[in-house]
Amino acid sequence: MKTKTILVTGAAGFIGFHLSKHLSELGHSVIGIDNINDYYDINLKYNRLKCLGVKRNEASEWNSPSKSNFKNSLFTFIRTNIEDANALSLIFKTYKFDLVCHLAAQAFVRSSLEHSNAYLDSNIVGFLNVLECCRKFKIPRLVYASSSSVYGNTSEVPFQETAKVDHPLSMYAVSKKTNELMAHAYTHLYGIETIGLRFFTVYGPWGRPDMALFVFTDALLNRKTVNINNYGNHIRDFTYIDDITKSLELTLLDKSNNKNLYKIYNIGNNSPVKLLNFVHEIEIITGLKSELKMQSLQPGDAHQTWANTNAFMKDYEFQPKTPLKTGIETFYQWYKSYY
Repeated sequence: MKTKTILVTGAAGFIGFHLSKHLSELGHSVIGIDNINDYYDINLKYNRLKCLGVKRNEASEWNSPSKSNFKNSLFTFIRTNIEDANALSLIFKTYKFDLVCHLAAQAFVRSSLEHSNAYLDSNIVGFLNVLECCRKFKIPRLVYASSSSVYGNTSEVPFQETAKVDHPLSMYAVSKKTNELMAHAYTHLYGIETIGLRFFTVYGPWGRPDMALFVFTDALLNRKTVNINNYGNHIRDFTYIDDITKSLELTLLDKSNNKNLYKIYNIGNNSPVKLLNFVHEIEIITGLKSELKMQSLQPGDAHQTWANTNAFMKDYEFQPKTPLKTGIETFYQWYKSYY
């Protein structure tokens, strides 16, 4: 296998960390960038970078490359903002990337209701800067993170990539749909291959503290009340992080059976679970009984998600398949060891 030089934005984030680690272990030279903002616990972000061999004091420096101190490691970290067009352009110029994976974004649907400007700056202006650098430095392939949130409350399940997604429920969903439109324009104008992956409720070790599995596990172990939105009627297609990482690897490194330059795929487990059943599975694995507080549907939340993954299976001969029980058990063991 010919090794590549790959940019991973959002490398201190949940998915970006796992992908950077995986690609480095495959022998590729990975340059990871992240601004390490304080949207959630920055110690979790620094400890992810520590697993990649980057010292905290070095990772704290702005626009200064920090080489991993692990023997034979191929990971380099740079703390920077993707909104900083000049800094980003200099990074592209310096490292001459073969491929780009754009995962940096302001995440979480509900937060976007109160902090819309942050989502526009990071998710739209930042993405435009990445696209411009891909154009300027002639990057042949860009893989980027979209989201199942673009589907809104569509009643047609399972969700298919061909469905109309014109009724977003949050500014986060707006930003992700906007990314897909921007990518289409750059593919059309400049011939850049762009692949957008609509992720469905990603979970696993090193996940964000605002994600469902993290919140519920923390509440159970600390004897806190578990808040259940929409009276437990939410349905989610939970997707384990290793399946997400594999999907990213395939779209970055492998040739698709689909020769179109502009592609959008669902990446989900194709196995929707009711929220109360999800909590019950966590109770079984932890051996603890939760105290539930039922709440109404929260603004911005979709009633259900369910991924049709036929297109990805057809083009890449892979689909996520990690059983929910396995994924929760692995997360639980990590959570206990970390905290």
